[in-house]
Amino acid sequence: MDEKKTAWERLQLIHVKDRPTIREYIPLIFTDYYEMHGDRLFGDDKAIFGGIARLNNIPVTIISMVKGRNINENKECNFAMPHPEGYRKALRLARQAEKFHRPIICFIDTPGAFCGIAAEERGMGEAIAKNIAEFMTLRTPIISIVLGEAGSGGALALGVCDELAMLENAQYSVLSPRGFASILWKDASREQEACEIMRITAEDMVEMGVAEAIIEEPLGGAHNDIDKISENIKEYLSKKIPEKCQKDIDVLLKERYTKFRKIGEFTE
Repeated sequence: MDEKKTAWERLQLIHVKDRPTIREYIPLIFTDYYEMHGDRLFGDDKAIFGGIARLNNIPVTIISMVKGRNINENKECNFAMPHPEGYRKALRLARQAEKFHRPIICFIDTPGAFCGIAAEERGMGEAIAKNIAEFMTLRTPIISIVLGEAGSGGALALGVCDELAMLENAQYSVLSPRGFASILWKDASREQEACEIMRITAEDMVEMGVAEAIIEEPLGGAHNDIDKISENIKEYLSKKIPEKCQKDIDVLLKERYTKFRKIGEFTE
């Protein structure tokens, strides 16, 4: 683990173009991955990547935001900003996981949901709200991991879970530091100042009860040793998935509900 970095330094790290994405992690953590497409209502949103796989021979459902490694990949996945159909695809896969008693693993890495006119016309607010409500009552274990940035409701739509982990340099925020500075001070150039006062680091999230675990990154960041960071993620999941699967589902649901009630009380 590196010496403790400032929130701003971590923000720079998670925006490094070589930082691993879900496409690099899957073959190093899971086996027998089979991608699934579409929300069965409108289309297939490339910003949400999901399917079924095995974790140490345990069948699991994977739902993730997708980031690109170059401009063409980012344009294809809309810079990891999902449309409503992306969240509806995620919910379709989650319901399927519940039906077949597969634990769900969500990987979060988005600046936020897409805020364009088309997304609003197709019901962005409803799609996010429905995910939050239904994930709360899904009768199967849910583990979420923040890989890089987790912005606003776009991240929360995959953030309702039994346990949330964050990579060491990951951040979770109500909006971007630049957006915070623009709204609060009417000055986007104060982005760094905003970053330091927003309390958005993994340590902040654990302290506030939003996250339960921090996954250590290799020296200098995840991009410096993808094998090591993948090993760390797999080690965490290999411990937590069997642990959650062994719990009575009604107990798990009660704990999930209590977790988010406590977060609401803390942040009010």
